[in-house]
Amino acid sequence: MMRAAACLVNNIQETMTHSRTVIVSAAVVALVTAAPGRAQVDQARAASYFREAAALCAADSGKLWGVSLCGPIVIADPATGTIATSEPAPAAQRPAALGFANAAMEWGGTRWTTLVWQFVPTDAHARGRLLVHELFHRVQPQLKLFVRDVPNDHLDTEDGRFWMQLEWRALARALKTNDAGRRTALADALAFRAARRAAFAGAAESERLLEIQEGLAQYTGTVVASGSHLVAIADAIDQLERAAGTPTFVRTFAYPSGAAYGLLLDEYAPGWTRRISPADDLGALVATASGISAAAGANERAAAYGGSELRATERTREVQRQARIAELRRKFVDGPVLIVPFASGAAFTTTGMTPLPGVGTIYPGYRVTAEWGSLQADQVLVLTDPRMVVLTAPTKSEGSTLTGDGWSLTRAAGWAVRPGARTGDLQLIKER
Repeated sequence: MMRAAACLVNNIQETMTHSRTVIVSAAVVALVTAAPGRAQVDQARAASYFREAAALCAADSGKLWGVSLCGPIVIADPATGTIATSEPAPAAQRPAALGFANAAMEWGGTRWTTLVWQFVPTDAHARGRLLVHELFHRVQPQLKLFVRDVPNDHLDTEDGRFWMQLEWRALARALKTNDAGRRTALADALAFRAARRAAFAGAAESERLLEIQEGLAQYTGTVVASGSHLVAIADAIDQLERAAGTPTFVRTFAYPSGAAYGLLLDEYAPGWTRRISPADDLGALVATASGISAAAGANERAAAYGGSELRATERTREVQRQARIAELRRKFVDGPVLIVPFASGAAFTTTGMTPLPGVGTIYPGYRVTAEWGSLQADQVLVLTDPRMVVLTAPTKSEGSTLTGDGWSLTRAAGWAVRPGARTGDLQLIKER
């Protein structure tokens, strides 16, 4: 299979050269985990959400980051094309990803917070946390804290998941206790963090980047939506305890980790939000501010957090993961495929993301509109290098629309499907 994967990548590289297709790499926008429904945006409910966001912004009043979090919000439903805006919508064309992603987007020369209608939580506290999380992303470049994250595929492995969950358990204990108990738990969390990063080359940097990009946003949402430090602590503990139930930690780990380390920094280093830089590591900042070092003997300390039972659970999951990877390789690497250019502004669900070692990552619920057309797919393989999108071979073609197993692609004018470099493969290329 590895030989087939290498062949696929090599052939894609040849395809890029022969077709002279220009690929622009950009960060992909992550979507929340629920499956989309179909309903028009309720204008009255949306207006009440805008009022909630304004009230939260007013309560913060720029205290947390030194800037107001308030700004224009648009909630959209892509199935019906309906939207609601917190201020008059610009005359400019709507962003292609509007309604597919919770994100910050440029629209009519202004940076907007965008939300997916079906994914706005019904629970008021969770909704407030989401609203503020996304409002923070709108001002993140202004704070010079916007970074481009890189994959954290190691967090889908047995060891990566094992040490991450131990770190979360220790962080939860640190937030629940005080004095000596907190110091011991925090030392353990730092030890588990260090053990994980020592086991995977580049993990410290890749994790750090996502904690800056998403962890700070989640910390902000947790603090502002909670209204008090005690409520925020309780919320952060709940997030840490629920995190282990997510199918993969590859993109979601930074949310509970960021909230927890941020709240610990509030206690050990008040005002840290005015001093943090995009080069900082949240764990290192807490260690320095608290004077606490990682505990010695991470493997021995694991016993205090149910390490043996956790290891057994993760070994069982690893067997299941390898079987799932083998099936995904059969579909997206070994079998005939359709290769399309990667495009910025794609939306996807985080639940079910699966790294294929040495090849790329499977993204579920993938939606994108690009110069070559539009694509909706239950699953795609996004290659790491070169940055391309791989679909299973099409089974039907009608005019400019191609469909396959769980996907539909509509070609734009001037784009054609041609044979790929590997027998049975196809490629979407721009006609000369």
